[in-house]
Parts: sequence; C-alpha cells; structure tokens
Amino acid sequence: MIALFDLDGTLTDPKTGITRSVQYALGKLGRPIPEADDLTWMIGPPLIAGFTELLGGSDEVQEAVRLYRERYSAIGLYENEVYAGIPALLQNLQERGIRLYVATSKLQVFARWILDHFDLSRFFSEIYGSELDNRNADKRDLIRHILEQERFNPMNAVMIGDRKHDAIGAKANGLASIGVTWGYGSRQELLDAGVARLVDAPQDLAEPILMRTATMPRRAAAP
Repeated sequence: MIALFDLDGTLTDPKTGITRSVQYALGKLGRPIPEADDLTWMIGPPLIAGFTELLGGSDEVQEAVRLYRERYSAIGLYENEVYAGIPALLQNLQERGIRLYVATSKLQVFARWILDHFDLSRFFSEIYGSELDNRNADKRDLIRHILEQERFNPMNAVMIGDRKHDAIGAKANGLASIGVTWGYGSRQELLDAGVARLVDAPQDLAEPILMRTATMPRRAAAP
C-alpha cells in the first residue's frame, strides 16, 4: 500500500509563516493587508492561484509570488509546527510496510527544507512538490507526475489531505482520498470533493490507510 501525504494543513500547521509572507508581499506592493485569519484560505491552493484571486487577476501576481517566496524562504517556512501525533503516525505506517510520499503544491525545495528541519524526511520514500515555473502546482498534475515517476498502481494508493484540491487531484488520477479535519478545509468541502473518509485526529488515520481505503466508496455521508 502507498500513501501520499499533503504537507500544509496535514503534516504541519503553516499558518503563521504563510499568512505573514502573504502580508509581506501585499505590503511591498502597497496593497491593503488583511488580518492573518482572513488569509487562511490561501493555505492549500497553488500559490499563484491564491494571489490571482487575492489581487483580482492583476499583472502584479508574479511579483507577489516572488515577494512571498523572498520572505518565506528565509523566515516563513520555519514559522511552522508539526501537528501532534504525526511523527508517531508516520513511524507506525512505515514499520507496517506502507510506502510514504509527500505530494504538496508547495515548492519541492521548500517542502524538503521543512521536512528536514522537523526530522520527518526520513519517513518518506520521496518528496514531491511544484517547480519554480509553477509546474505541478495543481494536484492533478502533481499526482500524475508521481505516478509517472514511481509507476505504482493508483488502486493501491491513497491521498491524504485537508483541502478539496487533494481529493480532486486524487480522483483525477484514480486514487481514493482521505480528508483530515485538523487542517484548513471544512468537512463539507472535503465531502463535496469526494473523499472516501474523514478523519479527525492523526492517531485515527493509520486504520483507514491500513484497511486499504482505495477499495472504499468514493463518497461518504457526513459523520
């Protein structure tokens, strides 16, 4: 069995680093700066898509992304916290023969730095993310790329994440998905996107993975 994990909102809580870096970029552009709690919707979607929506599709989007990365690469990626129970979960899955991968819309290099910093890289066979030119920022493209590189059967794999993009990307590539509710997507968002199951705490996640959730129904009623 193979498990693909989202990073932001699934393995770690990146709110402080992401929202402060968005605020930094907006300030540098002379734009109004929302409160951090009004920017949490930026956690999960591809960065360029978030800034496109935030800036109304203006020609400043690419510069906003550059400014965001300027701060995030130096400070923001470390303004982060591993969710309680995640290291124990990953160790349990690894010891039970589950091959683990990271599948994040975040830049691959940033994802690796974060996972190295928190000593989580050792659990994963590989860490996949987007490129500087925004290739593979869309989860559909990213998971397709992972399948091309790793050549595993999607029916033997599951995608775990906190936003609809994770479920949509999984479904487009023939994978089942598990939605986790401790991140930044709502329960309804995840159910509407077609997750096979909702899980409320990291300590409850091993069982549905080990039960080969790829064979579960694609939709579930809200608990």
